[in-house]
Amino acid sequence: MLEQRLFAYHFLNGAADPVEAALDAYRNEDGGYGHALEPDLRGPVSRTPHTGHALRVLDAVGRCGGQRVERVCRYLTSVSTADGALPAIHPSHSGYPVAPFAPVVEGPLPASNTLGREDAHGSLLTTGPVVGLLHRNEVWHAWLFRATDFCWQAVESLEKPHPYEVRAAVAFLDSAPDRPRAEAAADRLGRLVREQRLAVLEPDRLDTYPVPPGYAPGERHFPHDFAKSPQSLARAWFTDEEMARSLDFLAAEQQDDGGWPLRRHQWAPVPALEARPIATIEALRTLRAHARFTG
Repeated sequence: MLEQRLFAYHFLNGAADPVEAALDAYRNEDGGYGHALEPDLRGPVSRTPHTGHALRVLDAVGRCGGQRVERVCRYLTSVSTADGALPAIHPSHSGYPVAPFAPVVEGPLPASNTLGREDAHGSLLTTGPVVGLLHRNEVWHAWLFRATDFCWQAVESLEKPHPYEVRAAVAFLDSAPDRPRAEAAADRLGRLVREQRLAVLEPDRLDTYPVPPGYAPGERHFPHDFAKSPQSLARAWFTDEEMARSLDFLAAEQQDDGGWPLRRHQWAPVPALEARPIATIEALRTLRAHARFTG
């Protein structure tokens, strides 16, 4: 239902109120969100990835503010770790099904954990996008101060990032308040992306781009995965020709049923089914942002 309302909002001139009403079904009394809002994390309890997803929805419909977001920030404060950041998955949430590749923070994560190279204190994957969203919407809350400092330290210390770390970093940098610092950090990150071949620049030569360890077969990233709009700092990492090839590839991925496939691990039928509408709306919004269609 939520994705139906979101699709109507983005592409059928739908209103924001039905989106908010559908999102409320996932909200818990602690101010966080749960109930498998992120399909790979099952169970009713609030989790930081669910709550980040909810903030993205609110941001998309222009409702990321007010008392609702104040409650979210109180929840974020309550689950933050010693350094003021968010864990990938809060350790108290065992007992419910979780995708086997999702990092659960029970203790220090080994550096070899390629889908969650966070330590016991915090996760750039979770914290970066949330902090970026709140800054973009001019939210002021005490939680943001230390969380922002964490993101700067995490982003500026990346040397051999995996693609999801880069995406989280871009989500932070695109809205970080210190614009010269953000631009400098993005320039450095873009050089790493190109040097380490983290983005497929020639989709007709996919086999020449390695899949990172721990990823699903074919789980590669493309320029459009990092630069979801022309306004993103990541857009400067790629030439017009590289971006055009990337968007051509994205458009060609549309399947016969009208939706887009999942390029990541699929660990169970129901989460995969629930994730496809999310992937489809994201693909359509990316194509529209880059003027591949209007409406």
